Amino acid sequence: MTFSAPVAEQNFVLKHIVGIDALAQHARFADATPDMVQAIVDGIGAFAEGEFAPLNRIGDTVGARLIDGKVVMPDGFVAAYKSYVANGWGSINAPAEFGGQGLPFSMATVALDSLGAANMAFALCPILSVGAIEAINHHGTDRQKALFLPKLSTGAYSGTMNLTEPQAGSDVGALKSTATPRGDGTYHIKGTKIYISFGDHDMAENIVHLVLARTPDGPAGTKGISLFLVPKYRVDENGNIGAQNDIKVVSIEHKMGINASPTCVLAFGEEGECVGELIGPEFGGMRAMFTMMNNARLNVGLQGVQVAEAATQKAIWFARERVQSAKASGPSREPVSIVEHPDVRRMLLRMKAGTQAIRALLYLASGYVDRATLGEAGAQEMVDLLTPLAKTYGTDMGSEIASLGIQVHGGMGFVEETGAAQYYRDIRIAAIYEGTNGIQAADLVGRKLAMQGGDVIRNHLAAISADAAEHAGLSALAAATADVTDYMLNADIDDRLAGSYAYTNMMAVATSGWLMLKQLRAAQGAIANGDTSAFLRAKVAACRYYLDVMVPEAMAFKGSAMVGAELLYTIDAEELAA
Repeated sequence: MTFSAPVAEQNFVLKHIVGIDALAQHARFADATPDMVQAIVDGIGAFAEGEFAPLNRIGDTVGARLIDGKVVMPDGFVAAYKSYVANGWGSINAPAEFGGQGLPFSMATVALDSLGAANMAFALCPILSVGAIEAINHHGTDRQKALFLPKLSTGAYSGTMNLTEPQAGSDVGALKSTATPRGDGTYHIKGTKIYISFGDHDMAENIVHLVLARTPDGPAGTKGISLFLVPKYRVDENGNIGAQNDIKVVSIEHKMGINASPTCVLAFGEEGECVGELIGPEFGGMRAMFTMMNNARLNVGLQGVQVAEAATQKAIWFARERVQSAKASGPSREPVSIVEHPDVRRMLLRMKAGTQAIRALLYLASGYVDRATLGEAGAQEMVDLLTPLAKTYGTDMGSEIASLGIQVHGGMGFVEETGAAQYYRDIRIAAIYEGTNGIQAADLVGRKLAMQGGDVIRNHLAAISADAAEHAGLSALAAATADVTDYMLNADIDDRLAGSYAYTNMMAVATSGWLMLKQLRAAQGAIANGDTSAFLRAKVAACRYYLDVMVPEAMAFKGSAMVGAELLYTIDAEELAA
């Protein structure tokens, strides 16, 4: 099977969900003309097919290796990365004043969609660089921006986020890494960080580590945390690369998947000098961290789309090639391709519908990022609301679809050489990193629910209800989600948290169902005007399946969302283990 970038689908969603034409009417995004958009969608698709996809297998089987204290990427990765940099694919959304193209974030989303579907582990590298660009652009000094953003924008430098420590996990406030003033405005960084994706590699000229650490007088907890820029190689005032900082790769984690992404344990300043500089104000680390994290959470949700697309393509290919058993209603007992069997059709249509639903959700969020950049009223609140939905539902659905892909392959799906299992092994991490999906759900009910006294969420559900009045299933789900919203706004914190995951799923499916309804209408309208392409016919089928099968399923979440914490504590920890 050869991977094929979903360019028709991407163009359709850009038009009907993102509203890319409307974004291009603003001076900020005037370069996003129809010709430019088409060139990017086609170009990155061809690049992903030709450069990233052929490396997916070797990335999984060989993986990144630690040799003499340095990370070495599998054969082909360095050349492909240099081609990525030379072709400017990393600069799509980067600030124009620092060498980027300044195009909408939604176009960068398309690029990562294609790259990650071709090779999820490889595409993690540019995803992390995007977060570093965001943090430096929002919180860095003019000097820091001038020195680092041009190189990060092209991909000549890559970026990382260094948050987690062995004793801290998701509790960032428990970190112990230190930043000691050196007397010249810089700091000596010391400590150990774990789970650092692309913490070291041999593809870029330099690696810009963004490191959370505590200054000597920093108060305990999150209030005492600051963010530091710590490059692998120090950079002088003219942008020249100098001495290497004391950043040691202790090990690479042996993981379930994403083997081409070196997940490093890094030791900073344990044996020599490790010089970093403050980004933003002292004790402003959490604010700067969330600038990185919110961007990363959307891009991790997009990883669900990426793997869902790849797994669906492979499953459809296999189902068309695999001949087994006669069709129950067939005229003869001759075996047929398994794509003809009803249960296989069910799985394939579910995979296709789920992939399209989460792509629409992630692209909608990216469009609101662009509208927030333009200062559109209410856009940032929608980004805030959609981020936990996109991250949670995107990665959960991506995992479900990858699992279904294995099922379609039958026993051959459980055999590594078919490649079906890799998609599940790769995507399973996405529900865990950048804030577990449980943390996303807690964020929704703990922070986002209270936006404007609950009006942001209420207004969103009201818009869905008004637009979907003629669809009984979606209307019922929107009404049920509104009921749970009222419950959540009045329940105590433990009860909100107990039902938060189910509530997040209800909100995500209601939103995704709304987007699938919009796409159904657009496809049906195009067909009525004479376009009877296979793409549009398949779009109608996928939208109908999602609306008529998957949306009603989400009604079952209502009971879980309102179960209350008391039920979860009817037995204690010892009894739970009995």
